[in-house]
Amino acid sequence: MVPGGLLVVFEGIDGAGKSTQIERLATLCRARGLECVASREPTWGQYGRQLRESASHGRLGAREEHRLLLLDRREHLDTLILSALGRSAVVLLDRYYFSSVAYQSGAELSAEQILADNQAFARAPDLLLLLDLPAPIGLARIGQRGARDAFESLATLEHCRAVYRSFATLDYARLIDAQADPETVAGAVASAFLETLAKHQEQAGG
Repeated sequence: MVPGGLLVVFEGIDGAGKSTQIERLATLCRARGLECVASREPTWGQYGRQLRESASHGRLGAREEHRLLLLDRREHLDTLILSALGRSAVVLLDRYYFSSVAYQSGAELSAEQILADNQAFARAPDLLLLLDLPAPIGLARIGQRGARDAFESLATLEHCRAVYRSFATLDYARLIDAQADPETVAGAVASAFLETLAKHQEQAGG
């Protein structure tokens, strides 16, 4: 049991291995008897679907993407994340508002504005796992999937990687080398998670 739940967010450029590591951490949680809920953003809800469609068929403007992401995130929190945390579950998220900063910030919309709009309502994570990968490697991995959407250019991935790395100074963030083999990455993820879990349980007990 995790009193108050535990929100764990995975961030990183496309190709960093987030999905693989979420599956491995979910397995670890369940082996320890913890309820675990895995989800992702954008969601498959009404707003998330619009964003996913735009990624494949032509991006919306940054402000419109930002508006839809805020709506999608509010709905996600209200319908899944907060209720799971209320049951003392571990929630594993593939992307959160850090991705909004990485992908939407630029000349039209500042990183500071995006953060402020999200932090006005979105719960901060207990653990932010930044899977760090050079953009050319991420692009090569994406190419192996056979499909590439409008977000997945080298310049975009380099910008996003720099934004993600800027969050490494947060006290709840851990920067993990995603160039390593999946087992090594999983070990680093598990270590960071178990350390956070122990601190959380100690604080709850104290």
